[in-house]
Amino acid sequence: MVFASAAACGQVSGGAEWPAYGNDPGGMRYSPLSLINRENVAKLKVAWIFHTGDISDGSRDRKRSGFEATPILVDGTLYVTTAFNRVIALDPETGKQRWAYDPKIDLTLDYGDGLVNRGVATWRDPARSLGQPCHRRIYEATLDARLVSLDAATGKPCFDFGEYGQVSLRDVPGYRAGWYHMTSPPAVIDDLVVVGSAIDDNQRIAMPAGVVRAFDARTGALRWSWDPIPISAATQDKDAERQTGAANAWSIMAVDLQRDLIFIPTGSASPDYYGGLRPGDNKWANSVVALHAKTGEIAWGFQLVHHDLWDYDTASPPLLTTLRHNGEDVPVVIQGNKTGFLYVLNRDTGKPVFPVEERPVPKSDISGEDASPTQPFPVAPPAVAPQKVSADDAWGPTPQDRETCRNWIRGLRNEGIFTPPSIHGTLVAPGNVGGMTWSGYAFDPQNSLLVVNTNNLIAKAKLIPRADFWKDEVRTEDGDYAPQAGAPYGLFRRFLQSPSNLPCTAPPWGQLTAVDMTEGKIRWQIPLGSMQDFGGSQSPVPPGSLNLGGPIVTAGELVFIAGTFDAFIRAFDIETGKELWKARLPHSGHATPMTYRLGANGKQYVVIAAGGHPKITEESLGDALVAFTLP
Repeated sequence: MVFASAAACGQVSGGAEWPAYGNDPGGMRYSPLSLINRENVAKLKVAWIFHTGDISDGSRDRKRSGFEATPILVDGTLYVTTAFNRVIALDPETGKQRWAYDPKIDLTLDYGDGLVNRGVATWRDPARSLGQPCHRRIYEATLDARLVSLDAATGKPCFDFGEYGQVSLRDVPGYRAGWYHMTSPPAVIDDLVVVGSAIDDNQRIAMPAGVVRAFDARTGALRWSWDPIPISAATQDKDAERQTGAANAWSIMAVDLQRDLIFIPTGSASPDYYGGLRPGDNKWANSVVALHAKTGEIAWGFQLVHHDLWDYDTASPPLLTTLRHNGEDVPVVIQGNKTGFLYVLNRDTGKPVFPVEERPVPKSDISGEDASPTQPFPVAPPAVAPQKVSADDAWGPTPQDRETCRNWIRGLRNEGIFTPPSIHGTLVAPGNVGGMTWSGYAFDPQNSLLVVNTNNLIAKAKLIPRADFWKDEVRTEDGDYAPQAGAPYGLFRRFLQSPSNLPCTAPPWGQLTAVDMTEGKIRWQIPLGSMQDFGGSQSPVPPGSLNLGGPIVTAGELVFIAGTFDAFIRAFDIETGKELWKARLPHSGHATPMTYRLGANGKQYVVIAAGGHPKITEESLGDALVAFTLP
């Protein structure tokens, strides 16, 4: 057992607030509150529900919406963002609205992620006293690529920031409205606001550049920018046309105030499934990179996937904590990936704390594709999601379903994780929603346990020669067809689901895992949620659900998580994984919860956004922010 103190982890004193997406700047998602604990959690009841009113069913030239925001609580006010990028301030005890700000985004643009936003960031101006305008600011990065600064007290724009309270984020190479957008909250370090970007996948080879930028928190002036794949590295020729893009940081960043470092998780270079025009490892795509916050210069970087061909983004946020390792306290970055691998890196140097081995992986059989001959495999901890599936593993609720899935798997190139895409079709395990995704993980410093939710879904990836891509006789399967324009191959991909619409992989399709980070071993692993009603299934379905939305842990020895298809929020015993409580939500809660306490003698609340997911059409959509507390 190891205990990292609140000060060491950057935790807010007293733990009453939740001032950042992951609570502390390093994103542990840990609360020292224990008013709600193992003994009384079963008594939790709904305290209030707030409806944002912002829902899109995909009609009126709009994408479908999702409610994925994690609120923050500072100075006695709860701040949350809606699917339409409105920022709302709420009374945390009653759920009543105090103010709302509408940036009036264009809801009709082709945002690849749908209409979603995951939250805001905040900064308190030391040069302004309490009561002055914009003493505390709230920052949001919008879907239509703006950075907005608001007065936390009133919701009015801070007019000294950029132009009338906002800065355009559209000045990047290759910018295209809609394809380039923001879904995650900014990161704040000292007097800087740092933003990444979300960029649509697989449309063309030269997608917008995935630059990370830092702006002055008061004025909005650009202080620095960093491109994971700079133009010279992307083309080998400064005068040549750029042959790739993206490698963008669309997930949550982590901050180390003491070291003046910001940790950037980067995604794949464009296009995701063909890399013949972007030779080499494509650093710093698919990496976690530590930047010096004052300058934007690289302190170190570690690449989790070389020359990505599978959409294996570094989707999970970096998590900063201190571990006891070989008799010493080691400051670390824990970084997961869609592959299911967890990497534990020294925070000062980026060197692995648990060994990482470069192991041979299958070669590509595609002309012009030079896949990386090796990939980095952590020796510990073990992978938290399956990485190889055989035809014998195929599952289905009926014998016909199982045989169909077996035949599909038999017909695909399948040599385990990192099998490159092929013309005849490749089995990708895990598929492109993980393993781990933006849901991330939470760390319990009392027990040195990392709690992570994962998916167990396999996908088919098939490259289609350019001359055949638009032919009707080629498009015989339901799934995603993406042009990868400028490359010699377009893309087809889909998750393998039986005729009954349930996954072809053996259940559980979603799990919750606790990893002992001192030993690098799995402590417990359980099915998470249920897909009983997915696709209208009438027969009993084994436990375990597709899940998107992460966990938090508390000093009450509890794990809180929603994220599942079956629209429950649950509490688990951190030491055993035993389910202690669950409550039905108005809609599936594809968000990460948060918790807070109001005053020294006040109640502790647990809050979750419940609005369904824009890409899971089997789910109903909603707009409910739900708070629970003890009677």
